[in-house]
Amino acid sequence: MDDVAREIRLVGRPQGFPGEDLFEVAETAVPVPADGQVLIRNAYFSVDPYMRPRMNDVRSYVAPFTLGEAMTGGAVGRVAVSRNPRYAEGEWVVHQLGWREWALSDGSALRRLDASVAPVSTALGVLGMPGFTAWYGLFVLGAPTEGETVLVSGAAGAVGSAAGQMARIAGCRVLGSAGSEEKLGWCFRELGFDAVFNYRDQSPRHALAELAPDGIDIYFDNVGGDHLEAAIGALRAHGRVVACGSISRYNDAEPAPGPRNMFMVVTKRLRLQGFIISDQYDRFGEFTAQATEWVRDGRLLYRETVVDGIENAPKAFLGLLRGENIGKMLVKVGPDE
Repeated sequence: MDDVAREIRLVGRPQGFPGEDLFEVAETAVPVPADGQVLIRNAYFSVDPYMRPRMNDVRSYVAPFTLGEAMTGGAVGRVAVSRNPRYAEGEWVVHQLGWREWALSDGSALRRLDASVAPVSTALGVLGMPGFTAWYGLFVLGAPTEGETVLVSGAAGAVGSAAGQMARIAGCRVLGSAGSEEKLGWCFRELGFDAVFNYRDQSPRHALAELAPDGIDIYFDNVGGDHLEAAIGALRAHGRVVACGSISRYNDAEPAPGPRNMFMVVTKRLRLQGFIISDQYDRFGEFTAQATEWVRDGRLLYRETVVDGIENAPKAFLGLLRGENIGKMLVKVGPDE
């Protein structure tokens, strides 16, 4: 067993786009579990868009990160030492203790993982929180019916790529936006999107006029900003906006004006609903049963962008904010078998 455990701590608050100087790699002793505790050797931890607002010291649906403490978030690892009768050494578990090589838990917030189903990394991606977010947002809030047209922004990300494929499973026509030709090619050629556009080359409003001249029925919003305004303009009467995230606005130093066509929410009788997936975990089992079957039979494909080494976690996180990932962005910090 290692003698030293490394973790990533937040040491400053960002103004605009964050820099690597806001993070530090700290070394501590590997924790020794007391009675009732388990020591976990992490294999992967997740970097996610929602972590950017948590870097700010403002009120939100979840508390901000505390300066000088390790960043928290989804991680998957193996129980190395157990002093808790509910967990055996060698078991794989998912937890929220985040950006560290070793994690100490009392067992109350661990979820067992069946490593025979899929690679353990998928518990942080297509079979974890991002996949669940796509499933709940699309099927519960979007409520698609066969033949409808669905637009997904951030289509090559962990949530967007899953949401687009799920919309295809539901029998919908699926449009997607992404920021590179490689991402667009993956969505179109491999994931089965019906049409895609590069928002860096073509405005969402013009793209939708070309790709969906008769309008859209559902917009799965991961981006906000000009995408949301364009989608509101393109939605048919009784259309739905599933408001999942607004990554285009997370680094704004000052609040940006909202969509200028919000009056259409009334005139078109639109439904715009936001959600926080942590409120919905009573349905996680229903999601995993369906999604695992889709992954096994090839209807739900995924990719992972894996950055090796805990010291590179800040680079991975900032790369995520710049859109450098395809699929789920992960940091590998330990053995995964």
